[in-house]
Parts: sequence; structure tokens; C-alpha cells
Amino acid sequence: HAARRAARRRQPAMLYIVGLGLGDEKDITVNGLEAVKKCERVYLEAYTSILGVPKERLEAIYGREVAVADREFVEQGIDGMLNEALEMDVAFLVVGDAFAATTHSDLVLRAKGLGCRVKHIYNASIMNAVAGCGLQLYRFGQAVSIVFFTPTWRPDSFYDRIRENATLGLHTLLLLDIRVKEPSVEALCRGKKEYEPPRFMTCATCARQLLEVEDARGEKVYGPGSLCVAVARMGQDDESIKSCTLKEMCNIDMGGPLHSMVLVGETHPLEDDMMAMHRASETDFLPEDQVLSQYLEG
Repeated sequence: HAARRAARRRQPAMLYIVGLGLGDEKDITVNGLEAVKKCERVYLEAYTSILGVPKERLEAIYGREVAVADREFVEQGIDGMLNEALEMDVAFLVVGDAFAATTHSDLVLRAKGLGCRVKHIYNASIMNAVAGCGLQLYRFGQAVSIVFFTPTWRPDSFYDRIRENATLGLHTLLLLDIRVKEPSVEALCRGKKEYEPPRFMTCATCARQLLEVEDARGEKVYGPGSLCVAVARMGQDDESIKSCTLKEMCNIDMGGPLHSMVLVGETHPLEDDMMAMHRASETDFLPEDQVLSQYLEG
């Protein structure tokens, strides 16, 4: 053991950016696990996505203490981690694949700028796992992000991207908002560190926002009868996939987070068969008064 430690010390330090996959602590690749086990510091990014298990499960299988890197850490405290990576091996763990979020491209640029050596270890993400719903990946266009509407902020730039995809007959993957450790407006005004409870957008909320924007824009890019697919907790034991119309999606019950959604474009007969297989049943929909009230919250 002493000889291995001495050999490691002779090697230049490395920042490993490790994708964890979508399910649990066992979805890490063999290469990723080997990298984590030789690192002196291990950080779990908990800002762009969440894992379906607590960090203690990761610590048990990785044999390393895992520090949670929340939004505040990623945006303000990341330099401390990068300075560590100049002196020792550091692992930065990302749910899914590291480069599914632009935040991590910025991290690599900053690390390289400081002189860190960086190695990427890839894994599955929603960007490819969505094919599990039966829609073919090469028939997808631009993915878009859907953020929570508030009474004063209702962005609709995603509508133009969906229109471009629809013009080409392509499917659109909708990545739904998550808000973890977000400062409240009141706290910001008082200069205090107080945070809103975590919020994860549901497919029902997404569908309602989409229909509101179509009503406002009126370009008939999609409508209440448009076919769509909801996916939830992809890669986990209780993953769920349901197809229905956009209007029906407003009342879909997909269970716990994380949710994503697809607006379906032109389909191949094989895709039609898969959509029929995943067709939602009556028991998958909630009465209007039981739909989670996320829609107009600030």
C-alpha cells in the first residue's frame, strides 16, 4: 500500500470529471470507480441534477467521503476545489454525463486555465436514455429547457426551437426545471442566506405552460391534441414512461422526480408501436383538484 501511495505521489495531480449515470451508486463505470477510489477529494455536483439515492450510498461503495457541491459551491466556491486539483487527485461527480450541462464545460475551461490536468469519464444521461421511450435518437432535434413560470416571468423562447424541430418533423426533448437551494426573494432583499424548498417540475406543469404559450403565440406549432411522452426516474428501478396527448398530460401523475418530456414529431411505424405500448391508462391521470400546484408559483 505504501508503495502504491508513493507511486501516486510521483504522478501529476488530476481532476477527474466523472459521470455517474442515471440510477444509483452502481451505475458508475469501472473506469469511473477506479478513478474515484484513488482520489483524495470527492465532490458530488447537486445543482444540475439529482441522484436517486443519498450520498451515503455512494460513500459506502466508493470508499471515500463525498462532499456535496451545491449551486452556491459550483458558482462561488469552485476555485478551492480547482486549487486542490493542482496538488492532489480530485473527483467531481456529475449525475448522468458531465457534459450534458454547459456548467461543466465552464468548469473544464477554468481548470485548464489554472493549469489543472483534467480527465473526463463519460456515462449515460437523459440525452440518450430518452430513447428508452421508443423514439429513435436520430429523429430528435434541439433539446430545450422549460423553467418554472412566475406571475412576472414567463419566458417562451423555447417555442421557437420547438417550431424549428416541428418544421423538420423532429421530436423535441424537454428538460424540466429543478430548483435546489435557490435563495428566496425575501432573503436576497435582507442579505440573508435562506433558501426555498427544493422544487422539481412535473410533466403536468410543463404541459400547462406549453399550452399557455401556444395560446399566446397562436402559431399552431403544437396543440392540445399533440402526441407527447412523459418519462420519469429514467435508469431507476421505478422508471415510468407514458404517452398521451398534450392536453391529457396536464393531469398526468408521473410520481417523484426527475421528469422529462418529449413532444413527438413525425413518427416511424416502429415508433408508433412503441407509443401505443406506452399509452397512459385512465388511472395515470389525476382529477384537476389533485394536480400538484406548481403552475403559477414564484
